[in-house]
Amino acid sequence: MPSTGERLSKLVADSFDLDHEPSFDTPFRDLDINSMDGVRFFKLVNDEFDLGLEPQDCLRFKNLSDVESFIDAGAG
Repeated sequence: MPSTGERLSKLVADSFDLDHEPSFDTPFRDLDINSMDGVRFFKLVNDEFDLGLEPQDCLRFKNLSDVESFIDAGAG
C-alpha cells in the first residue's frame, strides 16, 4: 500500500493545477489555491483516510506535513 505521503501527493496532483509538486513543508497559503479548492481537498483527504474531520478542522493544519503527521499518528 502506498505511504501516507504518496497518497497525499496523489490527492494534491488530482485536486490542483499546480505547475510543480509542492514541498510538504510549503504553507497552504503559499500554494496559491482558493478556499473553496482547499475545502474540497480536505473533503477528499477525509474520504481517503476516513478521518471524520469537519471543514473548519482544516484550519489547524499549516501544510501537508502537518496533515501527514496527523494521519500517521493514528487519527484515521
